[in-house]
Amino acid sequence: MNHLEDTIVAISTPIGEGGIGIVRLSGKDAISIVDRVFSSAKGRKLRDAKSHSVVYGFVIDPAKNERIDEVIATIMKAPKTYTREDVVEINCHGGMLPLRTTLQLLLREGARLAEPGEFTKRAFLNGRIDLSQAEAVIDVIRAKTEQAERLALRQLEGRLSAKITDMRDKVTELCMHIEAYIDFPEDEIEVIEKADMLDSMRSIGHELLSISKRYDEGRFFREGVSTAIVGKPNVGKSSLLNSLLQKDRAIVTEMPGTTRDVIEDYLNINGLPLRIMDTAGIRETHDLAEIEGVKRSLKAIEGADIVLAVLDASRPFDEADKEVIEKVKDKKTVIVINKSDIESPVFGLQPSAFSFQPVVRVSALKGDGIDDLKDAIYSLCITAGKASDAEDIIITNLRHRQSIDRALKSIEDAENALKRNEPLEVVALFLRESLDSLGEIIGAVTTEDILNKIFSEFCIGK
Repeated sequence: MNHLEDTIVAISTPIGEGGIGIVRLSGKDAISIVDRVFSSAKGRKLRDAKSHSVVYGFVIDPAKNERIDEVIATIMKAPKTYTREDVVEINCHGGMLPLRTTLQLLLREGARLAEPGEFTKRAFLNGRIDLSQAEAVIDVIRAKTEQAERLALRQLEGRLSAKITDMRDKVTELCMHIEAYIDFPEDEIEVIEKADMLDSMRSIGHELLSISKRYDEGRFFREGVSTAIVGKPNVGKSSLLNSLLQKDRAIVTEMPGTTRDVIEDYLNINGLPLRIMDTAGIRETHDLAEIEGVKRSLKAIEGADIVLAVLDASRPFDEADKEVIEKVKDKKTVIVINKSDIESPVFGLQPSAFSFQPVVRVSALKGDGIDDLKDAIYSLCITAGKASDAEDIIITNLRHRQSIDRALKSIEDAENALKRNEPLEVVALFLRESLDSLGEIIGAVTTEDILNKIFSEFCIGK
């Protein structure tokens, strides 16, 4: 187990060549350690520099008394730093040799190599940010679209934390009310007071349920929407992929079965990232490669968040089409009627048969209807078909959703126990469980295992 007393160091910029590279230290000895390998151009010691100032100089190998690199050192003194500890960032030239040599010198002088996410972990442990804000840091880094970044920044700013803290305050107030009656058993709960408590529990439960329901929306922005394009052979799936991406990503021929593997690419629809997959045509076949392609298509359907089921309007709607529709009936699906510019009178599609799914007519070859398809995809994924308002609280993390669901279950258990006139100790126990579950989100209640799992996802140096 690592200790907060250690001074940690890591290279905080990506591996490879670049204009600059940054070596970051944090800890009580950060400034003194750097002072031993840094020579200011004006002969100044970093310990004498003002906080949040920049000093020009050189990294020196004290054992050989030779210059390693020309650098700029930024000094940030506790507590007004990312970690609330002394922090020094050394801006080296961006090649790997000066960065690694500087890192080795600092390790030799007493710093310890930081673990993944340890700088942010210290920010949490030192009370600068709570756990949900710490998790938002990695979401900002990994954001695939501007909207995903905005959601992560809202969480980093503490909006989720404020909401969870407010709800914990409400549950705490209920707990205090009920535990007061436990301490004074001679005072009976009046009907109106019991009704007020039930109303409060229902109100808290409603808020928790509303937040939980928005999880899929938040997850889509954070992780992207897994989208499978499916259909029988030669209905224009690959052409549709190319039209959506506006580039020739998949091979298109008139020969059925051209696509034999899953082809993936990414698409941005109004800030919503899609991981879109073109799959092999679903049909009975004796070709071994195509059989494997069909298997992968079915697997893609199973794992997809939404499905684009493509039909060919230039040919009759047949049993093969019905089989495709049957395989996607339990998925969020957009029915895409392709080749609508040359629709045949014998196509025979009855729109009422797909009343449970949105239906969009397109011509993948000409690009007609593609914007309508994008709108349908967005509406299928996002609540009310629009982006979230600035004040909306949207969770993007499965851990948060699970904690909220546990808190909701405990609130419902408390409500039912109160209705059944069970001992107030039982009601209070359920409310305490709800408090603990909400506390897990912001780190008021946590374990070392949870922290290790969360911060292991970070890169070293952050």
